[in-house]
This record gives sequence, C-alpha cells and structure tokens, in this order.
Amino acid sequence: MTDSTAPDDHASQRTASQQPASPGPDEETLALAHTLFDAARNGDTELLRSYLNAGAPATMTNYAGDSLLMLAAYHGHAETVQLILHHGGDANAANDRGQTPLAGAVFKGYADVARALIDAGADPDAGSPSARDAARMFARDDILELLG
Repeated sequence: MTDSTAPDDHASQRTASQQPASPGPDEETLALAHTLFDAARNGDTELLRSYLNAGAPATMTNYAGDSLLMLAAYHGHAETVQLILHHGGDANAANDRGQTPLAGAVFKGYADVARALIDAGADPDAGSPSARDAARMFARDDILELLG
C-alpha cells in the first residue's frame, strides 16, 4: 500500500463501459455521498453520527470500493472508526484493491485505530497486503504486537 494507491473518495464518474445499464444516482444523492465520505475522511464524527442515526448505511462504498470505515481508518480517526463499527461497518471489508481498513491503519501507523478494528474482529491476515504484512514491511512493531 502506498499513498498513490491510498483510499480516496473522489467519486469521479466511471467510463461508459463501466456504467450500469440503469441511470446513476442524481446530483443530490451524489452530494450526500460526498458529504459522508468527507466526514469519514476528515473525522467529522458528529456529522457522520447524525446521518448514520438517520439511517445512512455504514457500509456504503465509493467508486473504488473504499468504505466509510476504510476512509476513517486510513486517515487515523479512531472515534469515527468506532462510530462506524457501532452502526454496522464491516471491519474486514476490503476495497477494490484488496486493502482492508486494518491494513490502511497499520500502513499509516495509527495504533489506536488498529486497536479499535482488532477489538471489532478485524482479521490481521485478510487483504493484500495483509495488516500483518504491512506491519512487517513498515516496521510497525508496536502494531505488530497488537496483531498477536
């Protein structure tokens, strides 16, 4: 995992060959999705809480398969991670590149986020690279200890 393959939330349009046959979301829906992805990425826990409490899906993903949880984890927001997990976020959901939220947190060195994900059942051997492999690659010995 490198910053060039980092999870993002810029919902650029897919090419025509990648578009589903049915019409895509309207502008209002896209704006709301951007708001939620931005809240996860920026650690705006209270804004995200209000939408999740109102029924927004904690498992929603962007065009790259990055979930709200992936974005919050990759950007080091432990409180936001815990909120998303509480609302049903999947600690083991990989994005389209096979990266898990735990591997993202390990790559960036966020031990508090890694702990929250591990406590929620995140598999340190899931994904590619796995969180365990990322901890070894980037000498995150403190997190490697958390992984067991």
